[in-house]
Amino acid sequence: MAEGQIYKIHSDFYYVDDGLNTHECKIREVLKKQKEKILVGDFVEFEKGVITKIIPKKNFIKRPSVANIDQIVIVSALKEPDLDLHQLNRYIALSKYYNIPTVLCFNKEDLKWDKHLKDKIKKIYASLNYKIVYTSATEHKGIKNFEKLLEGKTSVLCGNSGVGKSSLVNAINPKLNLRTKEVSEKTQRGTHTTRHCEIIKINDTSRIIDTPGFSNVKFDFIMPADVDLLFDDIAKFRGECKYSDCLHINEDGCNVLNNIEKIDASRYESYLVFIDEAAEYKERIKYEGKKQENSKKFVNNKHIAKISEKKRQSARNTLKQNIYKGIEYENE
Repeated sequence: MAEGQIYKIHSDFYYVDDGLNTHECKIREVLKKQKEKILVGDFVEFEKGVITKIIPKKNFIKRPSVANIDQIVIVSALKEPDLDLHQLNRYIALSKYYNIPTVLCFNKEDLKWDKHLKDKIKKIYASLNYKIVYTSATEHKGIKNFEKLLEGKTSVLCGNSGVGKSSLVNAINPKLNLRTKEVSEKTQRGTHTTRHCEIIKINDTSRIIDTPGFSNVKFDFIMPADVDLLFDDIAKFRGECKYSDCLHINEDGCNVLNNIEKIDASRYESYLVFIDEAAEYKERIKYEGKKQENSKKFVNNKHIAKISEKKRQSARNTLKQNIYKGIEYENE
């Protein structure tokens, strides 16, 4: 029995790297019947071109679907297209949801961009303890620092189209010759050149996963009351709010609003957008009747046992009975 990692999935074929060779595999029928989800990045056991076992994931991202990630590298352009802080906050919040370490890369430093942005970036994101690197793929500036951040890791690259993700990888290893496209002058947007998830070796120790689909991320899968947990600069104030379910919008006794001047405006605006998206989810499951009591809940890339309402009520009743018995015993 051999072990390896899935580096590409195409149709019904799974391409597995065992460290020396690559193998084209199919899934064992029993795994299909179990409806076991296999992702790029999964470690598996296989023999004779058949995957027989999926080794438990250490983490994963649902959209786009990748597993066993060491870090997420968010690539933004300083110019062409203009830096989009709200989209950056979206990627950061997604990384926070999955509890995966995050690095921020600001590319196209060679272009004429507002130098005050660097102060803003430092004030907002360096204070949140994110590693930050500035690069220019065309002039090869900061590439060594960028490469060092990737060293020995499997990194997911995410960012809007046209920010230069593929150009950065080509700058590290020109032999890869990943496809790139220019940003449209009219729309100030690039064209997606990545069509599927694939692990790419950029040198002997580092791998990257250049993925499509990140720009379509919406927070339409969580409840509004959980959104503030995705913002460290907001969450640190939530414990002193008057109400435990405070959404920090206009509530009386909201400690976040009392400290709003300590939160950057773009971060709070992004928070409000995500709250709206989460509210749509809450309404949808309310009227569709799809909200079900699960035996487990997903928190920080871990499934944690969840006590059902029925069991919780039973435990409360038992506790009350014991209290009453104690009172009766003392009164005897």
